[in-house]
Amino acid sequence: MSTLFSCENPATWRSVYGKYWDVVEAKVKSKKPGKLLNLEKWYQEELPTLISSRPEKHVTKSELVKLMEWKLTRGKFRPRLQQLVASNSEDTVEKCSRKAFSLLPDVQAAIAELSSLKGVGPATASAVLAAGAPEQAAFMSDEAMESVPGLKPIQYTAKHYALYLGKMVERTEKLNKVDPEQDWTPHKLELCLWALTTAKQQQLPLLKDVDEKASGVAEKCSDADTHLRPTKKLRTR
Repeated sequence: MSTLFSCENPATWRSVYGKYWDVVEAKVKSKKPGKLLNLEKWYQEELPTLISSRPEKHVTKSELVKLMEWKLTRGKFRPRLQQLVASNSEDTVEKCSRKAFSLLPDVQAAIAELSSLKGVGPATASAVLAAGAPEQAAFMSDEAMESVPGLKPIQYTAKHYALYLGKMVERTEKLNKVDPEQDWTPHKLELCLWALTTAKQQQLPLLKDVDEKASGVAEKCSDADTHLRPTKKLRTR
């Protein structure tokens, strides 16, 4: 488990966040060249803009299919999920996602609504919400959940997501209280946790000694875990 989640110094978090795309690019080398990077840029930059530009937030069927491709490329590839998601009708996807976004800030109700779609569970539903409402939701990634205390064993259920999101929101609020920029969101925290965990998995030097480089770091944020020593491969879904 990473000690980053317990760190209360925003400078440390920002140091990790600043290396996010470097970690993505490094991970690409172990995946299909260019595919992960292109999908990551689409999910993190293009999709949020598309969703927010609509009078009523929603995703289209093609966007949901591509989002699933992003999720499976980022984690464990399961072609059956792609087939199931693609079997939803265009109208059903738009109506369901429109209703889900309208249910916010009740994230759990929105997760339940999206989970009624074929091939969509809490993890995929969380990815949809994080793209359109990053200030309220965080993607349910293995890497982030493995980094949050008290969530093991990991379960891909709505109840487990509620526990995970609750902790992410709490940490987000604490960081914003001490960071003058106050721009932290649950989604941004997930990116940081994913980056640090992935860097450790890949044994990358990108975030080595990041805690020492940040000012005023608490001792609990600078133990061996944050020095990117090799760890066992995390479970993927």
